Amino acid sequence: MKINRRLVLLVTVPLVVAVTFAVLALAPATQQALQANRLTAMVDVAASASQLTHHLQRERAAATALVSTQGDPEAFRETSSATDKSVARFRSELGQLSSVPGNAQSALDRIDQFIDEMPSLRAQVRSGGSTVTALTFGYRIVIADLIDYRDGIAQADGVDADVADRIRAAAAISRASEHMGQQQVAVMKAQATGGFTEASKRTFDATRIGYTEATGSLFDLGPQQWRTWLERTLSGPKALEARRLEDTVSRTAPDQELTVDPEEWQKASADRLTLLRSVESRIDDSVLKTVTETRTSLAWLAGAEVALVLLTLIGAVVVAIRLGRVMIRRLRDLRNAAHEVAHTGLPRVMTELSQPGALSGATPEQVAERSGNPVKTTGLDEIGEVGEAFNAVHHEAVRLAAQQAHIHEQFAETLVGVARRGAQLTTVMVSELDMVQRDEADPERMKTLFALDHLAIRMERNTNNLLVLGGYGHGRVRSADISCSTVIVAAAQQIERFDRVSLGVIESGIGIAARVVHDVAHILAELLDNATRFSPPDKQVGVAVWRLWDRAVVQIVDEGVGITAERRANLNKGLLEPKSGIGDVRSMGLHVVARLAARHGIVVELRDSSGPGTIAEVTLPANVLAAAPQETTPRPQGSLSGERPGVRYETPRPITGPGQFSRRTNAGAGTPGGRNGIGRNGDAAESGDYNPAGAGAQGSNGSNGSAGSNGSTATQENPSPQGDDRAGATAPSQHPVHAEPVSRIAGVSSSGLPLRQRNTPKQWPTLGKRDGADQRSGAAPKPSPRRRDSRQVSDVLAAYAQGINRSTSHRGRSATDDDTQRSKK
Repeated sequence: MKINRRLVLLVTVPLVVAVTFAVLALAPATQQALQANRLTAMVDVAASASQLTHHLQRERAAATALVSTQGDPEAFRETSSATDKSVARFRSELGQLSSVPGNAQSALDRIDQFIDEMPSLRAQVRSGGSTVTALTFGYRIVIADLIDYRDGIAQADGVDADVADRIRAAAAISRASEHMGQQQVAVMKAQATGGFTEASKRTFDATRIGYTEATGSLFDLGPQQWRTWLERTLSGPKALEARRLEDTVSRTAPDQELTVDPEEWQKASADRLTLLRSVESRIDDSVLKTVTETRTSLAWLAGAEVALVLLTLIGAVVVAIRLGRVMIRRLRDLRNAAHEVAHTGLPRVMTELSQPGALSGATPEQVAERSGNPVKTTGLDEIGEVGEAFNAVHHEAVRLAAQQAHIHEQFAETLVGVARRGAQLTTVMVSELDMVQRDEADPERMKTLFALDHLAIRMERNTNNLLVLGGYGHGRVRSADISCSTVIVAAAQQIERFDRVSLGVIESGIGIAARVVHDVAHILAELLDNATRFSPPDKQVGVAVWRLWDRAVVQIVDEGVGITAERRANLNKGLLEPKSGIGDVRSMGLHVVARLAARHGIVVELRDSSGPGTIAEVTLPANVLAAAPQETTPRPQGSLSGERPGVRYETPRPITGPGQFSRRTNAGAGTPGGRNGIGRNGDAAESGDYNPAGAGAQGSNGSNGSAGSNGSTATQENPSPQGDDRAGATAPSQHPVHAEPVSRIAGVSSSGLPLRQRNTPKQWPTLGKRDGADQRSGAAPKPSPRRRDSRQVSDVLAAYAQGINRSTSHRGRSATDDDTQRSKK
């Protein structure tokens, strides 16, 4: 999970908890506000119920008068019409109720049922088919239900006690009004029957008692203001008249005729009901106002709490987002800087430091300071501390890399110094060998001397490898291009078992540019050396060359045990991307090959062979190639598999070893036929003179050496169970030189060494004195020097003059190098 999601989760969890507790805290206030809203609706319906009660009381009085023949139908019709309007209003407001208490709901159900039965009751009144008792009972039941509804809403959930008392007080005034209405009907019934009976008299007395109890409840539950309203309303002349008539009726005994006029009683009682209705209406308005105010205050309180919670949550979210965005942005900047350093910056610095001379005299600390701080995110918090720590790690990594580069430079200088001293010693040894070989006539000793000369050439190749590892290359550049076959022969003559190298199909006209001749020969020598070391001693190593578009491909095929696919992939990667330093000790030879190949854009690849062994493929680019026309012999069509029709190929020549041709001091190395070899002085060898192993060692006199003091080497790899590792430490020679029987055919031995004729030595001319000393007559005669024709003498003198010139210039450089080495020590 990414950091932004973690931060969101970190903020969301507390917010969810906070919202949960806020909802729980807001629930009571919200519930009270909702209950206050429902109570307001119920109180509003109660006001409509009070009005409906008043209209039903009037309709009941008109119906009683009509049934008792004390009224007319028109009055009943008017009261019925007013009742219908009140019923419509009551039902419209009743539809807005969401929920009511259980008792109030039962009363509403009965009221609704009575409203549905009212048309039949009115029909009976109009027809006179209903008695006064039944008529008054029906109206009494529905009015009682209306009063019960008003009393029942006080039991609703969440109603404040003071508000509940006010609602009960309002219901009490309605009950008092109903008692006055029942009293009105009881008197009208007694007037119609001629007087009170015992039962009707008790009913009359009960209404007076009920009225008194109801007004007492009003005074107890309601505020003092409501009592004042009632007392002031009932203190007028109409109320006093109604009370006077009531007192007169109350003094009438049962079975006595009432002396109160029916019309006067109906008018007085109706006026008193109207006065009570006015007080009831004011009380209903007061209750509705109180409930509405309570609802408003609770709604505002709940809204304020909700708004406060929402604002708090929004503020918390905004602050979390702002802080989170800042943290995420800083963390992303830190991540991007870390990625840039890890994938771009630091590898670039490492690559620059791996180049020779990258330090330019600066110390590792100075190089680390120049690299700068990759992370700009700093500060006093933990993110800033991480950024500073990352900068410190980057600084230390660059400093260590610079220190390693400094160590590599010192090690490279050490390798170069050792290589140059080794080259000097090799040059001295080769010079001594030349002096010994010059007049040697014994074939066995000559064979040994040639073997030592060949060993010196191989030592020189290893010395040149140290120069390559030290960052240097061949100091000499040839003056003319050479054919590819000549370079292959020269490379083969630098290895131990050169006799196992077999030239295969070689396309003619492929030459190597003079500036890269020594590097190409060095590359091929390392690959041929690996091929001969890690293949059976009785098998040949084949070399083939052909042109591919503007390039040339050289394949070296052996029949060894091969290389595992994983090992071959690692070696090919190392050949394509040479490492800095000396690389793996086991693959030092291929490391040198990789460096020389990368220097000229040459591609070297190890491939699996169709049979046993490995194929080393060298692809020479166009900038390495040059035109090298040679004498070619057309092959018969299809004579060799793999040849292309119409392409001329060179005739394969055997690889010749040391001693097959005559030697001369300071002479070049060549192939049979002369003029196409690579001489020790860096030029093409003339005539038939031959330098063993194809290339000489450049010594301090500068006259010898095809590779020069800046050569290259490859350390061979020991065989391993995994297969042909192709490079590694130098292994001891597996094929030492043995004495071979002498063959008289063509003047060479079976091993290819030249055979000198053992003729009778010629006597040196007798001289009387030499250098001021008398010659003794008994001294042994000296052999006459070897005869050379004029061309050979000219070659020797030219090489001698060139060697003197190079020796003079090189001696000055050597002295300077020695002084430098001494000063460093």
